[in-house]
This record gives sequence, C-alpha cells and structure tokens, in this order.
Amino acid sequence: MKEKRVFFTEYAYIAGILILALGTALMERADFGMSMVVAPAYILHLKISQFFPFYTFGMSEYVLQAALLIVLALLMGRFKRGYLFSFVTAVLYGFALDGWMALVRLLPRTGMGGRAVFFIAGFLLCALAISFFFHTYLPPEAYELFVKEVSAAKGWDITRVKTVYDLISCALSVLLSFLFFGFGHFEGIKAGTFLCALLNGWTIGRFGTLMERVFSFEDRFAFREYFQS
Repeated sequence: MKEKRVFFTEYAYIAGILILALGTALMERADFGMSMVVAPAYILHLKISQFFPFYTFGMSEYVLQAALLIVLALLMGRFKRGYLFSFVTAVLYGFALDGWMALVRLLPRTGMGGRAVFFIAGFLLCALAISFFFHTYLPPEAYELFVKEVSAAKGWDITRVKTVYDLISCALSVLLSFLFFGFGHFEGIKAGTFLCALLNGWTIGRFGTLMERVFSFEDRFAFREYFQS
C-alpha cells in the first residue's frame, strides 16, 4: 500500500481561504448564479452598494457571517473561542475575495462557452476549498463552521448536513432577491445556483475522499485544543 503524504492542517486552512475566494470570484464572473452559500451575501452586496458604493462583496461576506456566528452560539448554548477566530477567517476571506475579483475581471469572458468554463472551474474550486476547511482544526468560515458544529453535536453525517444547509441557503437567497428586486427578477440566483445546491455537498464529499486517499492530515503546531475550546 502506497504511503500517504503528510499535509499539514494549517496549510489546509490557508489553501481553503485562497481557493474559496478564487472560486467565488470565478463564479461571479461567469454570471450563471452564485453558490447558494454566498448568494445571500452577494444579494445584500448588490442592494446595499447601490446606496453605499464602498460596500464590497467581501465586506458583505464577513458582516453576514458575524450574524450567522451569533445564531450558532445561540443554538449551541455557548460561545466558543473558535467562533471569534471564525470571524477572523471571514475577514481574511473577504479581503482575498475582493482581491481575486479585481484580478478575475481582467480575464476575457467570451460568450457562453467562456462563462461555462468560469462557472465549472469556480464550482469545483469552491468544493475543493471547503473540503480543505473540513480537514483543519483552525476555524473555517462561519458557513462551514456551522455545518461542522451542528453535525458533530447531533452525530449527523457532515455531507448530508451540508446539503440541507445549502438548500436552506438557496431558499433564503430566493426570498432576498424577491424582497430587494421584485418578483420575477432574480439577482445572483440563476440556474447555476440551484445546480450548486444539489451537487455541492456530494462534490465536497468526493474531494474529501480523494484527499484522504492521498494525504494524511496532521497538525504542524500544537494549537488544536486552543481553538476548540
């Protein structure tokens, strides 16, 4: 049996932030609809930036995630130290997202084929990034942390919890779009959004299985207990 390569969990955290930000930027560029996870933040960004142009997509992400962390703390009946660091992750991701979006806008988007390439690449990168987050003890974004905490507390399969969470987020996105932009006018929600809702959890699970076949995830530093308290 081939020996697995060591992949440090701290590196998985960094990879998760950078890859997720790039994947999200590519999906925004494709304009086939955002991932249902980030769609609520994107819709809020579109609406609020009409009045406050400085309100970026990245800013909208960590503002919304702060609210989600409060909900998570109420559900769990306690506020862990890791929840605070999850907000730090959200801020780092927000800056990375705004940076990647500025760079991705420089790429030519030629017709339906070019948009499809951007969407598929973005979708796969986002799924890969979330799988990285599931293999690190460092607090991921609030979205992934919510899934990890709830699945661990209830003893439920994390892939199934992720799929249910995605579907709920998708429904919320549709509601926000209707409230802000009216019925029959979708912003940030298109066919790609619903496709992500159905396939995202499964794709993340497949990436996770592949990773675990190739890599042995180990801690480089002794900080695990600190972040999980």
